[in-house]
Amino acid sequence: MRSREVNLPVLAIKDFDETLAAHGLGELRAARPTTLQINVGKLCNQACKHCHVDAGPNRTESMSRETAEQVLDAVRRFHIATVDITGGAPELNPNFEHLVTESRRAGAHVMVRHNLTVQFVEGKQHLREFFRDHRVEVIASLPYFLAQQTDAQRGAGVFDKSITALRRLNECGYGMEGTGLLLNLVYNPVGAFLPPNQESIERDFKHEMRARYDIAFNRLYTITNMPISRFLDYLRRSGNYERYMQKLIAGFNPATVSGLMCRDLISVGWDGRLFDCDFNQMIELRLADGAPRTIKDFDPAALAGRRINTASHCYGCTAGAGSSCGGATAG
Repeated sequence: MRSREVNLPVLAIKDFDETLAAHGLGELRAARPTTLQINVGKLCNQACKHCHVDAGPNRTESMSRETAEQVLDAVRRFHIATVDITGGAPELNPNFEHLVTESRRAGAHVMVRHNLTVQFVEGKQHLREFFRDHRVEVIASLPYFLAQQTDAQRGAGVFDKSITALRRLNECGYGMEGTGLLLNLVYNPVGAFLPPNQESIERDFKHEMRARYDIAFNRLYTITNMPISRFLDYLRRSGNYERYMQKLIAGFNPATVSGLMCRDLISVGWDGRLFDCDFNQMIELRLADGAPRTIKDFDPAALAGRRINTASHCYGCTAGAGSSCGGATAG
């Protein structure tokens, strides 16, 4: 399947595959997947302005127990190294704790994309202890170390709750030296901007979070806002779409391509369908023809070497220092 535009305004945008070819990179092809990134649904207790999932309190999409068991069957049979659970707020899915427990029992490293404030939802106050007991890597969203910027992106009062939740995670040993309990933060720019240098802003965050709030964490990941879903709507409404896309295209960095997350990751939708990445999942851009279509048919050997389908949002992962679920992909 050719690179294509999906759900985008009419605009002359250079084809991403042509950009790869112009830099002598050829087609984007996948290695054998070692990570399953599982989107368990779009239900969330927040409705963030930049959310590429378009998640929120009124969404009803949710992974069933049957599909969760198919995920776990794949984890066990193929000895998947990393299970990366996301949403929505993944903790709101009724099968979330079962997925974590059984994935850890199968020997997988488990990561959870955690919005912090879900700890305050009724029935979820135990999450920090659950994470600790299963040695889950927590990747927590925090747009900035000041309330104004954070609340502007995530909603009024989110910052104060996030600080309280981070302190509770620290009390459980997360982010503390010698515990092995990983607490990593995610920084998304507030607005139509590229993230700053990851190492530099991580230093700033560590200093400010310690000095202002006595909070420690391990790493800070910078992730570019993708021009799809809710953030695309914002770009259109604010008249920033063309400027932002041209900024992404002008910032294309060939050094980022080898580290793209789609190389060794498979995204699993709440309904069990497979995608090259979470962003492709949100715009319904399916795997290349001939590849397994659902988690029930998951086969790492059949997925290795496939052509990765691309669209204009791929410029978001390759601009500047690059962007992935693990932050920057190039120095």
